[in-house]
Amino acid sequence: MEPLSGRKSLTDEVHDRLVDALCSGALPPGTPLRQEALAEELNVSRQPVLQALGLLRRDGLVVPMGRRGYRVAPVDAKLVEHVYDLREAFDGLAARLASKSPEDERKSALRAAIQQGHHALDSNTTADLVAADVAFHQTIYRLSGNPLLPEASAAIWLQVRRVMHADLQTGTGRDPVWTEHQAIADAICVGDGAAAQQLAIAHTRNAANRLITHMKETAKKNN
Repeated sequence: MEPLSGRKSLTDEVHDRLVDALCSGALPPGTPLRQEALAEELNVSRQPVLQALGLLRRDGLVVPMGRRGYRVAPVDAKLVEHVYDLREAFDGLAARLASKSPEDERKSALRAAIQQGHHALDSNTTADLVAADVAFHQTIYRLSGNPLLPEASAAIWLQVRRVMHADLQTGTGRDPVWTEHQAIADAICVGDGAAAQQLAIAHTRNAANRLITHMKETAKKNN
């Protein structure tokens, strides 16, 4: 990581940099996070690092290690279950509400989001795939017209980004995801809120089941 620029508050910059590293897999689950080392790497004092780690702990992204500092929280089947239970409720609601947005707006926005997804599939890089996936769902949240949805779900989506990264690393989540995205977008575009909600919920459940199954299979192989 490069030294910080000072354009934001130091705490915000440290927090944003660590979130990106956590969600991209640059700091994988279990990685120790030492205040002194992070402060030196980012060229800041220990105070903003301590405050940023406190925010990450609040959001469940890091866990304390006593006097030894923190470590990156694990991504396991129980986390996936908890995160995707909440995501199911948010995504279903957002899809239903988005179907009521102005027709031209929803068609244009979702067409662009789907196109970004196809570009990501072509590039076949995890970072592009995660960014496109998040952008698709955040487009639906925006189209919902409920300004509280992005804010209320912000902590959940930090976890979702980590889980998406783990899912895509398995190599199983690429094509089914965007086939399901297209179906959700089609339902929203024709204004079928009930179908859009059902498809969004099914999409979330499919993603959770796929990842949990892979985690259990991996655990069996390692035992």
